[in-house]
Amino acid sequence: MTTAATDNGLGVLDGGQLRLLRAFDAAVLRWADAWGAPEFRFPFLMRCQDLDTFDYYDNFPHLGLAATRLDPQRLGALLAQSSRPVGLLPAEVMEPTAFALPSAACYSVYLDLAGSTLPAEGVLRTTAGTCFRNEDHYQGLQRLLGFTMREIVCIGAEEVAKNHLVRAKDAVTELCAALGLDLKLEVATDPFFDKNGGKAKMQRLFPVKEEFVVDGLAIGSVNYHRNFFGERCEIEAGDEAAHTSCLAFGLERWVHVLTDRFGTTAAAVSALEGIR
Repeated sequence: MTTAATDNGLGVLDGGQLRLLRAFDAAVLRWADAWGAPEFRFPFLMRCQDLDTFDYYDNFPHLGLAATRLDPQRLGALLAQSSRPVGLLPAEVMEPTAFALPSAACYSVYLDLAGSTLPAEGVLRTTAGTCFRNEDHYQGLQRLLGFTMREIVCIGAEEVAKNHLVRAKDAVTELCAALGLDLKLEVATDPFFDKNGGKAKMQRLFPVKEEFVVDGLAIGSVNYHRNFFGERCEIEAGDEAAHTSCLAFGLERWVHVLTDRFGTTAAAVSALEGIR
């Protein structure tokens, strides 16, 4: 069975696709284990206040999604006078909310380390979370409303964070070569800095976001945030604010690309297991 393209972003994984997703995730977890990145699980929701600390609503107003409580009385009044089933719930039945659905998994890592002083070698962590993006369109497993993001995050001194990017790019390049994927590494826009400011000029000298692209689809990225999160979360590495970098994958996109490459999910799983 294959997942049909959807126009609402609510794709479904069948058994074979789920096995493939888990097989690829297991490969990334082997990297995390070899690099000394323990796995963490964070809450599904984030505080709006924390996201605003990262200028999220300035940089991503088009992607933002909130988790809100419904007012029982106003909801009851709406249901009493509406045709059923109700397709849309108006803002009038919703309470103000303090919680949001995050669009990336790494934010919680920085918040968890807020106020800490790191060892000289820095800190590595991996996490996977369901992330949400209010896109202008959706397309099967290639672009979902809610999707699984696996990240391996590095927090430490500048060179520590940069070295993580080099190792991550090498690992992904080698994996894609072994799988026979035609991989391109493309520089992408840095979402965390003012595009008209001095940091944006630095971006052109040292790219802070590069995407792994197969057949025009971004299936992952390496991201260097400099000391942005270190400053906002008061994380220290030595005498300075920590630098951060991460390797990130959209797991459902890998399911799409690997199934397309090998023809079936079973063949894709076999290929992944064969390069352990």
